[in-house]
Amino acid sequence: MPSHLSAHRGLYTTHPGIHILIILVSVPAALGVNFNQCLTDIQGGKFGQSGGTDNHGREVAISNATAITYELCTRACGSAPEPFQWSVFSQEFSSWLLPWLALVSQLPFGSEDKLDNLTSMLLTVGSPTLAAYSLVLTVLNGRWIARRFSSYTFPNTHLAVRILSSLQQSPLHINTDYSLLSSLIVLPLNDDWWRDLKEGLEYTHTWSISAVTSIAWVIIAYLFTVIDSFIGDITVSINANGQGVGSLWIWLLPIVVGWLQISPKCDTTRLFKAVNGANKLAYVAMPDGRPIIANSLSSQRAITLRQGVEDPLYHDETCTIPIYNYARFLPWVQAVETVSDMFRSASQQAHFHRPVDRGMKWEVGEGYATGARVNPRNRIGTCEQVDNYCLPIGEPSKGHKTVWGPDVFSRVLIASSIALSLQWGTAGAAIVVVWFTPTTGHRKTLARWMAITVRRTGKILAAFNAVWVVVSCLFQFSNFFDRCYCNGSVLGQGVTSWIVITFIPDDLSSMKGAWIGGVALAAGSATLFVVFVNLFINPQLPG
Repeated sequence: MPSHLSAHRGLYTTHPGIHILIILVSVPAALGVNFNQCLTDIQGGKFGQSGGTDNHGREVAISNATAITYELCTRACGSAPEPFQWSVFSQEFSSWLLPWLALVSQLPFGSEDKLDNLTSMLLTVGSPTLAAYSLVLTVLNGRWIARRFSSYTFPNTHLAVRILSSLQQSPLHINTDYSLLSSLIVLPLNDDWWRDLKEGLEYTHTWSISAVTSIAWVIIAYLFTVIDSFIGDITVSINANGQGVGSLWIWLLPIVVGWLQISPKCDTTRLFKAVNGANKLAYVAMPDGRPIIANSLSSQRAITLRQGVEDPLYHDETCTIPIYNYARFLPWVQAVETVSDMFRSASQQAHFHRPVDRGMKWEVGEGYATGARVNPRNRIGTCEQVDNYCLPIGEPSKGHKTVWGPDVFSRVLIASSIALSLQWGTAGAAIVVVWFTPTTGHRKTLARWMAITVRRTGKILAAFNAVWVVVSCLFQFSNFFDRCYCNGSVLGQGVTSWIVITFIPDDLSSMKGAWIGGVALAAGSATLFVVFVNLFINPQLPG
């Protein structure tokens, strides 16, 4: 056998995927439908004198037809789609979809488990409402905790706010036993603990050259493709046009920008290192009034991160990826309330100039303004005195708390409303673009938009949704939906539907108007989301 034939044979044997690629490209081209040629044949009377309509479905002479009935379309043109065109597919894919897929890499992940990171990516793409909800909830929580602690004056209050807000992405656990938390708040020896943990959590996931480049690429590509779609001939490859795709994916931009501004602390390794490192510095009060290092007593600490939870019910809660903040919301609020109650009581005690050891007199001392700073000597006592110092003044102990914290429902309602507004503003714009694009139609394609907007909460359905979003976009760019069944909206209108093949000026005018409205709606929704986040982010911390 000649060497060049052997080489070719080896190539095809080694790379069977080449056969598949050739089949995928050549078969649609061979079997595809040319609707313009089909209409020319119909107008010439090749398929009879009935079945011709205008673009509104009214019957006209076959020679003047610009649209045809579904029955005539399948009989004359066939049921296959328009042939695949690589030039159209590559241009639409690179312009409308590729920049958004690249932007997904800028989402915050942080888990040590690659599968968890992949799952969070699929959840974000498959359920933008959930992604937006967790982001808005994070912003509202930061503002809520700052206002919650705003009236407290006890030392380390501002550090507590920074730390607890940064631990929203963590499986936070508070332990009030054995005077651990009260000692952490009251004892002056634990001031270093608060400072060390705050510094350990100061790493950021924020703006970088790659993030700025990805965002700029998305914005510029979107603007250029939108402008180009209006000034060019919009009737060319109209069914593969990406206007709806661009509006559909624009929700991702404010989500990425929002997380970059928040800079969530979600790196699992760094989080545990920061908390465990600070806990080595923790002191605990003893019955004799002499604090000792907590390490010498046990491994229990006042503030820790749960690790190795076997119950799958709590898997999302223990995963440090920000999209799971919705799962940590109530436990985090409970933890914050526990710490807040003790800081409130300690601040009130200090306000009335009551030292921890009631047998001592209140000392102001040089450099300590009344009510603003507390002399360390006023913060020393036995474990029982430290515990009592953190109890509400003149109030009985609250005992067991409910799972509902203060202002929980209002934050959930606001976060849900903002998330749904972003989702429907962008997906709704995509629906508008598709709905008003001639051929009355593509309402078969509408099923994919509904699959995107009607979000599931289950991970499997969200993952399926994410895959379907991308695949449906590829189908559109490859002309898969450009067939009699989809173009005629047969799914909704039945066999009485018609297919527009030649566009008239009125069609193009209404379509451009819908496109402009869709772009404005999508861009406006994304902009308002970013404005909302910036209004509530970085609240003023207690002094």
